[in-house]
Amino acid sequence: MGNGDTRVRGLAARAGGWSARHRWAAVGIWVLFVVLAMGIGSAAGRVDVKESDQLKGETHTAAKIIEDAGIDEPASETVLIQAKDAGGKATDADFRAAVAAVMKAVEGTGKVTDVTSPYDTRTISKDGRSALVQFDMRGEADTAGDRVEPVLKAVEEVQKEHGSLRIEEIGGASMQKTFSDAFGDDFKKAELSAVPVALGILLIAFGALVAALLPVLLAVSAIMATMGLMGIVSHVMPMSDTANSVMLLVGLAVGVDYCLFYLRREREERQAGRDSQTALRIAAATSGRAIIVSGVTVCVAMAGMLFTGLAEFEAMGLASLMVVAVAMVGSVTVLPALLSLLGERVEKGKIPWLHPESRLRRKRAGNRESRFWTAVLKSVLAKPLVYVVVAAGALLAVAAPALGMKTQNLTLDQEFGDSLPIVQTYNRVNASFPGGSEPAEVVVKAADINASEVTAALADFKARAISSGASRGPVEIKLHDAQNLAFVYVPLVGGSDFDKAGQSLDKLRDEVRPATLGKVEGVQAPITGQVAGSKDFNDQLTGAVVPVFAFVVIFAFVLMLLSFRSLTVAITSIVLNLLSVGAAYGILVAVFQHGWGASLVGAEGVGAIITWLPLFLFVILFGLSMDYHVFVVSRIREARLRGRTTRDAIQHGVVTTAGVVTSAAVIMVAVFAIFGTLSMQSMKQMGVGLAAAVLIDATIIRGVLLPAVMALLGERNWYLPKWLNRLPDLTHDESADAVAGPTATRDDEGERVRV
Repeated sequence: MGNGDTRVRGLAARAGGWSARHRWAAVGIWVLFVVLAMGIGSAAGRVDVKESDQLKGETHTAAKIIEDAGIDEPASETVLIQAKDAGGKATDADFRAAVAAVMKAVEGTGKVTDVTSPYDTRTISKDGRSALVQFDMRGEADTAGDRVEPVLKAVEEVQKEHGSLRIEEIGGASMQKTFSDAFGDDFKKAELSAVPVALGILLIAFGALVAALLPVLLAVSAIMATMGLMGIVSHVMPMSDTANSVMLLVGLAVGVDYCLFYLRREREERQAGRDSQTALRIAAATSGRAIIVSGVTVCVAMAGMLFTGLAEFEAMGLASLMVVAVAMVGSVTVLPALLSLLGERVEKGKIPWLHPESRLRRKRAGNRESRFWTAVLKSVLAKPLVYVVVAAGALLAVAAPALGMKTQNLTLDQEFGDSLPIVQTYNRVNASFPGGSEPAEVVVKAADINASEVTAALADFKARAISSGASRGPVEIKLHDAQNLAFVYVPLVGGSDFDKAGQSLDKLRDEVRPATLGKVEGVQAPITGQVAGSKDFNDQLTGAVVPVFAFVVIFAFVLMLLSFRSLTVAITSIVLNLLSVGAAYGILVAVFQHGWGASLVGAEGVGAIITWLPLFLFVILFGLSMDYHVFVVSRIREARLRGRTTRDAIQHGVVTTAGVVTSAAVIMVAVFAIFGTLSMQSMKQMGVGLAAAVLIDATIIRGVLLPAVMALLGERNWYLPKWLNRLPDLTHDESADAVAGPTATRDDEGERVRV
């Protein structure tokens, strides 16, 4: 085909055509959109998810009672004073002096209130070597971490004066500060590393600075616009810092990928001898359409998180959905406008040593095909059944450990290991006072909290909590007479061991409470706390798994069916994606739950996967894996329409897309792997899971299983039952030679098959 007019059809083609003809208008509209979104979002401010909306169940009920009562629970802090010598006791004079010094020092900061002595509260360990000085931070609990620094320094000064004792602080504020510092440092490191890494890989892929900069700039602008939109939308659906971080991760990955697909196709057409405008129109009609199908599929997958009923998940889902939609729109509108403006100048800033071959050689059509994947495909297509059995069997074996997956919220020691001093303090407190660092909290609401029957029930609850074996005490009761509330703090037997602590929680909820507070009419007594929060979160997620999975799978199936008008393609798409996700689950469980090879990724087996990750990974991976699938199958279908046999079309489609899929996968794996290097176990799990899944998806799934399965199916790949012919036609926009002469084939029964 020469450089004659290219007839194209479809939304992507029309959008690309309009943008190419109205270049400055398209660029101006995009810049205006980004600036307005950021400006309005900044002016509106961001509303974050409230603690009372974070969870459902008893945890939510307790938080709602406290919020409605107008009580701002302070952040509680504890100072552990422990004899280093086995013979040291809390009754020693030096020990008593240290306790007094700690109390005086923390009170002297003016940042605390309600300082209590362990000799009054009986918070002395059974062996007599450890004691706890307890107090509350002044001001709001949510911001206590910002004010705790002077208190920590005051405690450090006391430690210097008492070398024979261990004097360490831990609590809500100090852990909040530690977590915030570690979380902030981690994400700062990730965000600063991700863009240069992506740019470096794009430089290698394109060998030209301008071509490499375009995807990064468009992805960053999409992220900036989405940050503004999050501020606006948060007034309807609250957002969060976690949602913002996930949005950055997803936005960079899909933003760069979409531009990469578009740019590589436009460059490929120019290298085939077409002028810039013709190449751009073909890219708009083919890769542009693949981007829209992929983007809509990813958005649908992200929307699945809106069905969890968990505010944090809903925020992550909506933020991810928005950034994917913005990146998709930018890729099919402003990108063609920029390419039209640049023309051949998109090759400016060439780096000769990256592509030493001559310009003439680079333009040869044969150079577009990957030699490595050509060799692989030759072997796969020669024995497709063998490769299906081997590859599918290997992935199923990798996925097998996922059957024993255990999920829970990670404790501080699991999250950070021994890398932080506060973790060692946490472990020492739990060893001396099991459950004391994170006790269960019973929020008791009554018409009259001082009524005799309520007072008796509270006393009975306190006694039975210990006699039942759920707690070793001390159980503390704090009354709020004006609000008719009582807070009962119960250290759980099991401490930081969530399995054992969970059993203690069940005793409180199912045995102790019904026999005591449950007998008083009109009394509410929901039980909250870290262990309860983890259990309620797990229960909520368990209930959300089926509807979320069903929503994502069904809608992805329908989109594939409409986009390719093939029942076979839709079914194989879902099966292959599920296999990819299953393998990622298996790797996660093997590495982080069982500890197999954990040291290779700088991690350690923590015995569990963080609660939110499996559902999050399913949604993210199912969406992102469609990028490659849509792109590769679209190219196979395009070759089939041009008259190639299905087997030839498979080989052509896979080898000609191998370069762009490899580049896109390398970028995603590199960006996700950065998160695998962070200090927090939850971030490591997310990074390793995402990176492993994308790597498997771009190699074994797209390079081996997909072509092998399609080769076995042959012409049945394009099968569509007659009764589905009335479905909307959203099939591929093609370049001129494909549109002009589509080849109709027939299936084994003589029915005309649309391709």
